[in-house]
Formats: sequence, structure tokens, C-alpha cells
Amino acid sequence: FGAKGARRDLGGMLSWEEDAFRKLLAHPKLAPYLVGLLGEGYRLDHQPMALLQDAESEGFGLHGGPLSGAEHAFNPELQYRCVNGRPWNSLVAMACHLVDAPPGAGGFCVVKGSHKLNFAVPAEVCAGLDADFVRDHVAQVETKAGDVVLFSEATVHGALPWTMDYERRLALYRFSGPNYAYGRAYLNEWGGSDTLDKCTPQQRAVLAPPFAPRLERAMT
Repeated sequence: FGAKGARRDLGGMLSWEEDAFRKLLAHPKLAPYLVGLLGEGYRLDHQPMALLQDAESEGFGLHGGPLSGAEHAFNPELQYRCVNGRPWNSLVAMACHLVDAPPGAGGFCVVKGSHKLNFAVPAEVCAGLDADFVRDHVAQVETKAGDVVLFSEATVHGALPWTMDYERRLALYRFSGPNYAYGRAYLNEWGGSDTLDKCTPQQRAVLAPPFAPRLERAMT
């Protein structure tokens, strides 16, 4: 997953004057999918960022998954379940792709079906040291500019080195259910009033701290 160039991560996009990134918090075409995966009252959990990669820049090692460690221990922080036909996730990522990623471009990749693993992925595999595993089981997700990919953080995922002659750009968000927090970014109110004052009521609801919907939580 390494390359000679460096990947760049930009934070703070929710406070930018341009409101495109805030609109994605409760976008009418996206919100129904987030509700389906996380339930009513889903919330932004941590570290929304824009990711940039120039040609021949590094990716990111495999991470995530429902199990961890040599003991293949259950990882309560990154859960996936399906109960009575309805999926449940503790943490879902939303990757909004701003440029094309055709076959062989690199970028976002997954180990297909890994959200249902019963054995943890070995550390040497996550680091890309097993070239046969990467070739046979790590799949690049092909996307067009404007595509949005939702995936459970229980899915083992990463990024391959970028090969195209234009800059890779995407916006990445992590959402959790209404009463769960993986991170604690909400403690600083997402940058304070400078951010919240720019949000609609629906967007502010997504930025609320974790608490149960039965306690009159605002919904998008």
C-alpha cells in the first residue's frame, strides 16, 4: 500500500464557507440509506475529512473488521449484524468520490465479505506484506465522480496507491447510531458556533452528541 508520494488529509471542511460538505450530512438522497444502516437519529461520529492523492502517492493499510488481535476477539467497536432482515452497524463510513477511479486507478479497496469474518486478518496481511492475498482478495472499488460509497467499518478496507495522472479527491465521513460514539469530536461542538451557525436544523441534528431517540432526539 506504500508509494513514494504522500497522501494529504484536510480537516475542518464543515466550517468552510462553501456549504457543499455540510449538505452531505443530511442530503435527501443519502439520509434514507444512513437511516437504513444506522437507524433514525444517525449522527456524525468523527473526523470528516477530504483526502487527496497525487499520482504515485501512498495508499493506506488494511484496517477495520469485526474481530481483532491474535485471539480473534470480538471487536465491540466495529460491529455488523443483520437481525430479522435489518442490518445494524456501530459505525458506517460514507466516501463521496469527487473524481473517477477506473479499474487500476488505485484508491479505495475492500476485502469482500470481511464484515462477516470469524477470524481476524493477520497484521502482515493488513500491512500488504502478503502480495498473493492482496492480489486475490483485495478489490479496488471502481467509481465515477459523484458516486457515494457507504460501507460498514466492520469491513476490512484501505487504499491502494494512486496511479492516475490527476489528483484523487474524496470526502470521507463516519456516522454512528443515535446513542453510540466511537470518537468524541462532539465534545468541541464540531468547531463551535462557527460551524453550527452555518448548519440547517437537519444538519445540526446530525452533529448532536449521542443519546437515545426515546429521549426526544432531533431527527433529520
